[in-house]
Amino acid sequence: MQALLTTEVLSAFLTLTFLEIVLGIDNILFVSIIAGKLKESLQKKAIRIGMIMAMVLRLVLLLGISVLIDMQGTWISVNNSFFQSDISGQAIILFFGGIFLLYKSTKEIYEKVEHSGHKIGDEKGSTTMTKAIIQITILNFVFSIDSILTAVGMTNGLPNAIIIMAISIVVSVLIMMIFAHPVGEFVNKHPSLQVLGLSFLML
Repeated sequence: MQALLTTEVLSAFLTLTFLEIVLGIDNILFVSIIAGKLKESLQKKAIRIGMIMAMVLRLVLLLGISVLIDMQGTWISVNNSFFQSDISGQAIILFFGGIFLLYKSTKEIYEKVEHSGHKIGDEKGSTTMTKAIIQITILNFVFSIDSILTAVGMTNGLPNAIIIMAISIVVSVLIMMIFAHPVGEFVNKHPSLQVLGLSFLML
């Protein structure tokens, strides 16, 4: 227990929790946009489910950290006169995850710009809870990999690193859950903020 109360560990915990929240902003933005297409009575529930899933996925990936680290090793080697590279499993997953995020961001921006004359709330009820949860799950998986790899890098060499990361994940997600619904309501009332946030995600 004393090993968890050292200055080094507490500093790493606070820094990691802050970074988890910062990295989670993208998550909140996407979850809010997807939830905004549900009926108003389901939006809060979808956001809550989305944040809980984010926490569960991060903890599951954390428990399987050895597998995640192994994914950083070479899966495919390309060696020809035009291109030479070692491609890791992590790179493959993040590549396809990035394509999915790019597709979703582009699609959402197009809809916001193309339908900018529509009244706020016109999109409500345009999707189902099942479709929303599927999309949120995929997004959470992509964001969770990035989040866990960042956490591993920050706590490398610290005693009880797994415990520090687990507590940090739980605390950061609980904090995000408190603000997720108000932030989601605010973002969904201001389409210009959605476009701005989605544009940053595409960079």
